[in-house]
Amino acid sequence: MGNFRSNRLRGVVFDLDGTLVSQELDFPAIREEIGLPVGQPLLEALEQMTGNELERALAIIDRHERTAATTAKLLPGVREFTLWLEKQGVRQAVLSRNSRRSVQEVLQRWELAFDPIVAREDAPYKPDPGGIIQICSRWGVVPSDVAMIGDFLYDIEAGRRAGARTALITHGRDLPFAHLADVTFPNFEELPDLLRGWFGGSA
Repeated sequence: MGNFRSNRLRGVVFDLDGTLVSQELDFPAIREEIGLPVGQPLLEALEQMTGNELERALAIIDRHERTAATTAKLLPGVREFTLWLEKQGVRQAVLSRNSRRSVQEVLQRWELAFDPIVAREDAPYKPDPGGIIQICSRWGVVPSDVAMIGDFLYDIEAGRRAGARTALITHGRDLPFAHLADVTFPNFEELPDLLRGWFGGSA
């Protein structure tokens, strides 16, 4: 766990899938349907495609994402934590490698409001820090006053590269990259106390 800094947090950038909600996205099945090798990152593979091949791959991913969006479940403690952040005056955004349409469908389903919502069409996708930097620019803040909260290596890498603070939700998993995050936590029901110093208050 990294050292807490004294400056008050002004914004939080959330990952979506596995952080705010659980979705049944079968990535091995998506890769198989597209014809990609096991373990190859999906979006990075798309960069090598053109024409009909790219159009077909995007349609497959979009279909899987939209299907998963219809059954997405809000993770415990998320609503309470986001409401608490709102009371503290902390701005909140979502940064996702998913499509804007599927992200919006999930957020509308659970009546969650974030501004801005940055999806893969809107900025370089994680682990590139561009999405976080774009959000900070819109808010008029510097990345060091923002936290990136996610459940995967790409979230932490993007946050570190942007100069933001990073928090990793583990869901009880022993993750080999956990040491890269400033703080790790098992679920949102325990997160507010851990981040007391970041917000300058208590949950």
